[in-house]
Amino acid sequence: MSAIAYLQLDGNAEEVIGFYSEALRATEVKMVKFGDMPQNPSYPLPEKELNMVMESSIAFAGGKIMLSDLLPSMKAATGELVKGNQIMISLVIDDKQQLKEYFDHLSLGGHIIMPLSDTPWSSCFGLLVDKYGINWKFNSDAEKFLDQIISSKQ
Repeated sequence: MSAIAYLQLDGNAEEVIGFYSEALRATEVKMVKFGDMPQNPSYPLPEKELNMVMESSIAFAGGKIMLSDLLPSMKAATGELVKGNQIMISLVIDDKQQLKEYFDHLSLGGHIIMPLSDTPWSSCFGLLVDKYGINWKFNSDAEKFLDQIISSKQ
């Protein structure tokens, strides 16, 4: 089993899917819109919601991100989406060149918090917020650092 970052978006999921697919050089992209599903005649969705993303996934470099739009008609039950730092996508990739390429592509239109650099816990670490307000963490050797600290405590 694996944990997957799941992003709920406010009507721009298809745009975000396109950006992430290109930035991360996706190996597979799947997307279903609400209009692709049979509609309940008792509770038809408004026309503008039929074109919103119901479920999607972006596979890349052995990882996956899932995304969907939050329907405006559901906000009464779920509440409004709030941009913030409650979610961070962490890319742990030993290939520093690939990590740098992802960092460079995802930083376009966003904000770099910490440029990629050598740190005591990683030989290539960085942080950024992309143009959609999603926080990203880049780490070339997180597992090695964790294993080293854990073994030194034993």
